[in-house]
Amino acid sequence: MKASKAKASKGSGGRDLKTRVKTAKGRKLSSKLWLERQLNDPYVARAKREGYRSRAVYKLAEIDDKAKFLKPGARIVDLGAAPGGWSQLASQRVLSADGKGREQGKVVAIDILEMDPVPGVDFLVLDFLDPSAPDILKEKLGGPADVVLSDMAANATGHRKTDHLKIVALVEAAAMFAAEVLKPGGTFLAKVLQGGTEGDLLAMLKRNFASVKHVKPAASRQDSAELYVLATGFRGEPQA
Repeated sequence: MKASKAKASKGSGGRDLKTRVKTAKGRKLSSKLWLERQLNDPYVARAKREGYRSRAVYKLAEIDDKAKFLKPGARIVDLGAAPGGWSQLASQRVLSADGKGREQGKVVAIDILEMDPVPGVDFLVLDFLDPSAPDILKEKLGGPADVVLSDMAANATGHRKTDHLKIVALVEAAAMFAAEVLKPGGTFLAKVLQGGTEGDLLAMLKRNFASVKHVKPAASRQDSAELYVLATGFRGEPQA
């Protein structure tokens, strides 16, 4: 089978234009378009230059630059952490790998997949849906969390309504987990789809947090339905 080729063309003035991927035999058009987006994505290139594991790190960075919840000394849980980009940034901002005598935070990342080590991050192969997960996390953190992060996404089926229901269920489960491990005043940030925090889920978040809003950082592709829900000011005892 002939391998696909990526070709970067230049304009008449020598300016680099978009990289085009030739469709290899057997390659789906969707795969070709995804590869082209990756090759032409400035955030992908930036992540490689700056040593981050994924472009998603810039979404978290932009949200935190405004909301400022990744504070030095904070305790952070990163759900579905692999490949580890969010854990990398969280570790840097809460100084969990600082080692210079300043107030050091704690980052615990969990996933059902293995993940290469990240400096300043404790990693557990663990399903957050396991009933024992909240207690395991709090013990590992040395107390309740200040922030629960979730950049998880349910496996897409291609059927819009089905995918919507799957992401709602995943975020609802993550929010219930957050309510078990957060301390009062804590923050929950999770990826959703447009319309993904409607109805019962949104009502639950508003009962448990003082402020709930949607944000779409610049690093999220504009043609994507991806949004993030940012819930701050956890009220304490979870309200179902």
